[in-house]
Amino acid sequence: MNKFRFISLSASFVVGITAFFFVSCTPQDEDKVLEQVSFVIDRELPEGVSDLQVKSEEVSFVNVTTGEVKKYSSSTEPHINGGLYNIHYQAESTYSLNGAKRKGRLVAQLHEIILLPSKSGKSIVLHFKLHIVPTVKDLIIEEIFFAGTLHPSGKQYNGDNYVVLYNGTDKTLYADGIAFCETEFLSCNNFDYVPDIRHEAVCVHAVYVIPGNGKEHPVKPGERFIFCDTGIDHRTNNPNSFDLTKADYEWYDVSTVPTHHDFDSPVVPNMDKWYCYTFSFFILHKRGYRSYIIARTETTKQKFLKDYVYKFSYKFTHNGLSTIVRSSYYKMPNAWVIDGVNLSVETEYKFNVLPEEIDAGWSYCGRSDKDRSRFFRSIRRKYLGKDANGNKILQDTNNSTEDFNPMVIPSLIEEQGTAIDAQGTPCKTKTYDGIVPIDTKKHEL
Repeated sequence: MNKFRFISLSASFVVGITAFFFVSCTPQDEDKVLEQVSFVIDRELPEGVSDLQVKSEEVSFVNVTTGEVKKYSSSTEPHINGGLYNIHYQAESTYSLNGAKRKGRLVAQLHEIILLPSKSGKSIVLHFKLHIVPTVKDLIIEEIFFAGTLHPSGKQYNGDNYVVLYNGTDKTLYADGIAFCETEFLSCNNFDYVPDIRHEAVCVHAVYVIPGNGKEHPVKPGERFIFCDTGIDHRTNNPNSFDLTKADYEWYDVSTVPTHHDFDSPVVPNMDKWYCYTFSFFILHKRGYRSYIIARTETTKQKFLKDYVYKFSYKFTHNGLSTIVRSSYYKMPNAWVIDGVNLSVETEYKFNVLPEEIDAGWSYCGRSDKDRSRFFRSIRRKYLGKDANGNKILQDTNNSTEDFNPMVIPSLIEEQGTAIDAQGTPCKTKTYDGIVPIDTKKHEL
């Protein structure tokens, strides 16, 4: 196999076009130059960014075939073999964002790029679309699997919904006291709620909290925390489902409806149930009209149920007849919310339930009401690259339209290779976010 010498990675790395050169050599004579191949790197700045000054940078080449990883900085003269590569770029920089001076990291990736000698001598342009690494201070929602799976008969299956939280910071965080909530209001109905507290609090009808004293459930940088509906191996009930016995927690309900009982997993602990609207058992909204938040509670269950009641009314009109509807649920203060995701369906969308300071966009599984293509699909936060410790960098702009990949194969289905449809077709892909393929973790010593 021919080898390539990366002649110059010490170029100035300024915005625009930068040339890189590879030299092809025979195995018998490494110093004899047979052919020089030039590569041109084109960097596209994020919207609103200017005056980029790179302090340090690193380019990583991951060989798709062998899994070998080689990392280079601008001060090194690397050697690399030809082949099929995923290329990752990251730079510590200063820049202006909409006129304001900032300091931080920019990243970009190229996937399945072929590096081969060029007999024509023409440069290959590698276009990097740079992204600003978000400043993350707490756990974020990485994935929500709400649509569920189907039996081989095509019947809907309940119980295998799950939510993934992710620690994208550089410090250990704790999941203790985090509340997972579903909104009462639906994105397909836009009423004038009185009083309107949308910019003060979120109206919720389901609140489940991770128990603990504040230091019981550490989530290290780059780690995830999973809670689910029922923490069992669902394949015993539905061969098209998957195993949730490794989840960290489950939400569980003691049903008062004789014909509808929840199942309490013997291996996955229960979240603390503060409140839920249903008398039977809670499942995520399978059609995707309700939104979700996670919040760090700053009170007790008893005080919450006493002091955070939200009484409201709205006018409901049907067939020309109007009536005033009065209702009462609970309000979770926006100040406690650490992340949230608006969900809807394109053909039925009316408004964002969560305010723009929590989520300025929305995501989906299914493009129309009762769209059956939503099953076996989830929303997953977009992957931007890896940090210096090899942990995932996930996009977080507080806009779910931009931050999430909609209608992608769920991470647990990918990891377990289980069904992606009612016919039981096994999943054969593994990705960081439903789109970007995972690099084989084989690093050069």
